[in-house]
Amino acid sequence: MTSLLGLDPSTYQPHPVHRADFGYPETNCWTDVIIELLHAHGREPLAGLGCTLALDHEGDQFTFFKPRPDELEALFGVDVHELQPYRSIRSHVESQLAQGRTLIVEVDSWWLPDTAGTSYRNDHVKTAIAIDTLASDKLVYFHNAGLHVLDGEDLERVLVPDLLPGYVEVVRFDGVRPAPAELPVVARELLRDNLLRRPSRSPFVAFGEQLGRELDEVLALPAAQVHVFAFATTRMAGAAMALAAAHVRWVLGEAGAEAAAAFDAVSATTRTLTMRLMRRKPFDPSGLVEALNADWSRGHELLDTLA
Repeated sequence: MTSLLGLDPSTYQPHPVHRADFGYPETNCWTDVIIELLHAHGREPLAGLGCTLALDHEGDQFTFFKPRPDELEALFGVDVHELQPYRSIRSHVESQLAQGRTLIVEVDSWWLPDTAGTSYRNDHVKTAIAIDTLASDKLVYFHNAGLHVLDGEDLERVLVPDLLPGYVEVVRFDGVRPAPAELPVVARELLRDNLLRRPSRSPFVAFGEQLGRELDEVLALPAAQVHVFAFATTRMAGAAMALAAAHVRWVLGEAGAEAAAAFDAVSATTRTLTMRLMRRKPFDPSGLVEALNADWSRGHELLDTLA
C-alpha cells in the first residue's frame, strides 16, 4: 500500500464548507479537491478562496473558479503543476505518494462510486480526484465533498483511460508557508489583488443578457441538459458566491460581515433561479437577475471601503 496521509473515509470529517448545511456543499471538482487536500493537511482553505471575488461571465458560462498556483504557494507553501504521464497512471501515483506528494487526476466519473445516483455507471463525465491511498485492493480519494474509497472493477478501470490519459497535476506540500499569525495578512493582500481582477461590470448583467437570448431554448431541453446548463451558470456562480462569503468572513472578520451577507444573498438567489430552470416552464427571470446584480454590486462596494 502507498499512502499520503493514511486517512479512513469512514471517520474523515470534511471541511465545514462541504457539510450539508452550507449553501453549496459541492462547488466544482477541482476546487473541492484542493479544499479537502488543504484541510486534511491542517491548512485553512478559506484563506485561499479570494479567486471567487474575480468571478466573471465568460459569454456562455461563469468562470470555472479555482485558486491560482501563485496563491496556493504564497498562502500554503503548496506547489501545483502539470505532470507528464509517460508510464501508467498507477505507477506515477505510487511514486508521488511515496515522496509525500499526491496527484490530481482527471478521470471518468463512471467509475466513481461516490457519484452514485448521478454519473456512476450511468454517464461518462470527466472530473478531478486527488488520491490519498493506493493499494492492491482499494483506492482512497478526495472528490467533491469528501473522502471516498473504491475497489473491484472501479479500481481496475478508473486509472486506465480508454483513449488518451487525462490531465494530471502533482501537488507538493514542501514549500515555505507563512506563520499562522501572518496567514490572514497574506490572504488580505491577495483579496485586494483579486478585487483588481474582477470584471468592470457585474457579471450578472452579462448573464441576464445570455438568459434573454437562450432561456426559451434552454427550457425546451431535456431535464439532464438543463442541469448541465445550470451547472455552468447559476450553480457555478452560486457556489462561487457562497465561498466568497466564507472567505470574506475569514479574512476580514466582523468588518466583512455585511459584504459577506450580500454574497450569501447572491448565492441564495442563484438557488432559486436554478429551481426555476429545472421546472422547465416559462418564467420571467428579470427580477431575480436584478437581485443578483444589486447584491453582487453591494458586496463589492462594501469591500472597496474595507480592503
